[in-house]
Amino acid sequence: MKRFYADVAVEPCEGGWRVLLDTRPMKTQLGAAQVVPSERLAEALAEEWRAQGEEIDPASFPLRDMADFAIDMVRPDRAGTIAKLLAFAETDTLCYRADPDEPLYRRQHEVWEPLVTALEAREGIRIERVSGIVHRPQTGETLAALRERLETMDDFTLAALQAMASLAASLCIGLAALEADADGVALWDAANLEELWQAELWGADKEAEARREQRKGEFLAAARFAELAKV
Repeated sequence: MKRFYADVAVEPCEGGWRVLLDTRPMKTQLGAAQVVPSERLAEALAEEWRAQGEEIDPASFPLRDMADFAIDMVRPDRAGTIAKLLAFAETDTLCYRADPDEPLYRRQHEVWEPLVTALEAREGIRIERVSGIVHRPQTGETLAALRERLETMDDFTLAALQAMASLAASLCIGLAALEADADGVALWDAANLEELWQAELWGADKEAEARREQRKGEFLAAARFAELAKV
């Protein structure tokens, strides 16, 4: 698509901030008003438009796409979004580990256990861990506490969290990425611990590395989106 605008601006509006292209306010992909909660996020959205050349690259709008997802998909069905996030808690990668006598278990315990115990401390819950792949459900009390926590989040934070939890196959990792002192790269490496372990043992697979790097970029973009959306 050819670039169809010259000027990009940001202005406050009812409910937050919006981007204007040649004075025309942006809409989401489903036609809703694209109003975001913070000026910082609106400016970041505007930068995506300013960075376009003569041809618009649809793949270069990760923040715009996530804002649209928050407005078009999360807002109309917050309960459904929260249910999907709680499903990640039930199958969280960090809770399913190798047998204790295996070297991989020691690496998992070293990297994953601090993240799980930190989540337990923050939320006042107990997370079930298991060695092997046999499912062990989380308690009703734990899921209820996590649900209560998720219900306090705005639509934009939930959108970012869903992206991160999906990419990491871990609600624990996603929630950790929302903390003020989060190290997104370290969290992504923790989510990919088993793949990285296999690469250490048997050598790297270039295609797998490329996929992991692409998903890493998506994870870090979601973390940045959550930070920018803070009011």
